[in-house]
Amino acid sequence: MSRYLVAALYKFVTLEDYAQLQAPLLAVSQAEGVMGTLLLAREGINGTIAGPEAGIRRVLDHIRSEPRLSDLSHKESWATERPFLRMKVRLKKEIVTMGVKNIDPAHSAGRYVEAGDWNALISDPDVLVVDTRNDYEVEIGTFKGAVNPNTTSFRDFPKWVEDSGIMATKKKVAMFCTGGVRCEKSTAYLRQLGIEEVYHLKDGILKYLESVPPEDSLWDGQCFVFDERVSVGHGLAQGPYDLCHGCRHAIDADDKQSPLYEPGVCCPKCHDKLSDDQKARFAERQKQMELAKARGEIHLGHAARSE
Repeated sequence: MSRYLVAALYKFVTLEDYAQLQAPLLAVSQAEGVMGTLLLAREGINGTIAGPEAGIRRVLDHIRSEPRLSDLSHKESWATERPFLRMKVRLKKEIVTMGVKNIDPAHSAGRYVEAGDWNALISDPDVLVVDTRNDYEVEIGTFKGAVNPNTTSFRDFPKWVEDSGIMATKKKVAMFCTGGVRCEKSTAYLRQLGIEEVYHLKDGILKYLESVPPEDSLWDGQCFVFDERVSVGHGLAQGPYDLCHGCRHAIDADDKQSPLYEPGVCCPKCHDKLSDDQKARFAERQKQMELAKARGEIHLGHAARSE
């Protein structure tokens, strides 16, 4: 059985010439059979790639050959099915979009907390624990006692901070996200607001699930990931969820038993929210994917659904 190495990476660092890095990075990725999405911006690099182990190693070596990215760290996991079906290197204004100007995560992010020290921090009654991810991610798993901002986009996070007033209720704030990149920016944002005692989980939930034994864990549920695995659990083992391609929420076996579930079209969460036109388009896409599969081909609509 083929195995694909999955590498999640990011680094906040000033890259004034980031556009010049795009073509060489895309070329080496394609030459090595590596697929996924990498984002380049003035503030750094972010993304997830997957492919043969040797190819992933060569792409990482290429990235680190740039002196400003020489100390880039990454997180690894394995997949038995190809998580991505094409390679993109995109130029963006931000590598994770918050929409707030003058934030400098490279120099003003909160204090890192190693996975092994995280339990002690979030068990402190003086610490406010905040999940910075979106609602559809939080609904399948989070840390016990964490506050869910119920955001649908990271752009909504600053408004939640301003409107909720919740940051005034505790002396310390601990924040976490999937791989760490959103936390770098959200903690820098809080510090810009004058909140100094801000912490975040180094390398995110993925590192915690990789390194903390299940019997010692304060994590409850699964961690949503943005590839065909949909979710991972302790040890970064692939979880039991599939993805609804109508609303992009994770769905389980119970959801699939619902009369409101249509494969590739909708699930109980979005059945009544989609228009008839949307359902018809999604149904046609699903049909074409099934026909392609019967021919032993991969329909690119499948790739579009996972990105």
